[in-house]
Amino acid sequence: MLMLAGCASRYPEGVDVDRSIQAVSQDSRVRFIVLHYTAGDDTASLLTLSRGDVSAHYLVTDTHPVHVYQLVPEDRNAWQAGESSWYGHTAINNSSIGIEIVNAGDTRAADGTMRWEPYHEDQIQTVMLLVRDIARRHGVRPKNIVGHSDVAPQRKVDPGPLFPWHRLAEAGLGRWYDESAAAEYQTLFEKNGIPDAAWFQAQLARAGYEVPRSGVFDPETTRVIAAFQMHYRPSRCDGVADVETAAVLMALPGKLPASSVDNP
Repeated sequence: MLMLAGCASRYPEGVDVDRSIQAVSQDSRVRFIVLHYTAGDDTASLLTLSRGDVSAHYLVTDTHPVHVYQLVPEDRNAWQAGESSWYGHTAINNSSIGIEIVNAGDTRAADGTMRWEPYHEDQIQTVMLLVRDIARRHGVRPKNIVGHSDVAPQRKVDPGPLFPWHRLAEAGLGRWYDESAAAEYQTLFEKNGIPDAAWFQAQLARAGYEVPRSGVFDPETTRVIAAFQMHYRPSRCDGVADVETAAVLMALPGKLPASSVDNP
């Protein structure tokens, strides 16, 4: 008893708190890692995220070498995800670590086309190291390493189609699809036709996305499809439900039964 009493601490003042025994039935509150781009330069991004009404746990700069700021302790909420959902979990801020990457994002060229700023190699390497460490410490599952556009597809497009999700997944830092299976599914869809909107909505929900169940390709569903494409088929993320997108959905872990291909 004397030994246990020696481990006691007084926190808060006036209350004896003994931390010598820790319960085995516990885990981290962190379930998700959410990646963003800042749509601004280093100076503006740091000012906004440290003094504005939004924040992130970490900021990865655009400098050489990269500098990483921790702006919010991991055991506190950063105001980074906003209204969001993933696999039915809402209020993602309460259970996520947010990483902002300094990047201009999308810009409109003189000819009216959309252009995206690439991430440089130092940033990618740093983000991968940071994500690996956070995921290991908190036990974050690969499918829960996501972009802002994944959890808030109606509002956000970051980190954009040039973020290297495939590369992260190959390093065990995210989810990817079976590319061989996707090729086979695409052949079947080309033969049998593109599934209807209800099928796409069910598959997107199965993949974690918050999507309407309207049975039609409404604007909300189109934005979710575009968010999915930015993550898994970034070469074209126009929100059009085509055979390649359907095949990738089928080739993701946790897909609907394969019989649904024959009767979409």
